[in-house]
Amino acid sequence: MPSAPVIGVLALQGAYDAHARALAAVGAEPRLIRRPDQLTGLDGLIIPGGESTTFLKHLERDGFFDVLNAFVRATPTFGTCAGVILLAKDVENPAQDSLAALDITVERNAYGRQIDSTILTEPSTLPGGPIEMVFIRAPRITRTGPGVEVLARRDQSPVLIRQNHILAATFHPELSADTRVHQFFLSMVRDMVAASKPS
Repeated sequence: MPSAPVIGVLALQGAYDAHARALAAVGAEPRLIRRPDQLTGLDGLIIPGGESTTFLKHLERDGFFDVLNAFVRATPTFGTCAGVILLAKDVENPAQDSLAALDITVERNAYGRQIDSTILTEPSTLPGGPIEMVFIRAPRITRTGPGVEVLARRDQSPVLIRQNHILAATFHPELSADTRVHQFFLSMVRDMVAASKPS
């Protein structure tokens, strides 16, 4: 039986433990990542929700931002909520630095404050029908580049997207009992691991 892919969860803030539990449930080996050297040897990475400006402050230490920047360009990465903001090429409301690895424009706090958080069930292209989506101070994707595939929408706005080896959700799949988004990311990781092995 092939070994479980090792997927890191950036554990600087946010619901990283919930992501780790979801990864274990779908057959991955989760690893909490708090230092840049811990990115070595991972098959994939999740950048969880939280506060994107706080993430940036943590990433200023020990050259973490530059190491992470190189990592996400080469390795399967899944960003949720604030993770989408960090991955986006353009960030608005207000503008801020990002990894600029995903060809999208994101508007921060587009759906209002914590009190405006909501749970919806919406159609998606993932197998198994509509998926539950937990939105908490969610950003809105206002532009997608030509290489971005939209997997689900909320009120016509993309909420689950993929560009090559990068997956992004403006909601929190780790807070739902439905593990299909994590399963989908794991399949992306497995495909990339298989493609990198010599035939």
